[in-house]
Amino acid sequence: MLELRPNCELCDKDLPPQSKDARICSYECTYCAECVEKVLQNVCPTCGGGFAPRPIRPIRSWRPEEKLGLINNPASAIRVHSKYTMDDTAAHVARIRHLAPEER
Repeated sequence: MLELRPNCELCDKDLPPQSKDARICSYECTYCAECVEKVLQNVCPTCGGGFAPRPIRPIRSWRPEEKLGLINNPASAIRVHSKYTMDDTAAHVARIRHLAPEER
């Protein structure tokens, strides 16, 4: 199950569970759409992969027999920040941004 991190790891913008602005890589690194597009150019500063829109978890369980939804599986409240400096991130992005995510 996805962790649903509460913030952009670069600019610290709030990204609540229902946010359509959240983007994740395959390791769940979480950034806002603006940082992914304008700063990271679809390159994860950690793994080098691309990003996809983060799915929105339903608030409730729509099947009574299942313990699903945010009510039963809340989003994380732990804020995460990239461990890489802006200079290191910019160099990393510049190195591989010309490659499509499936070629990285």
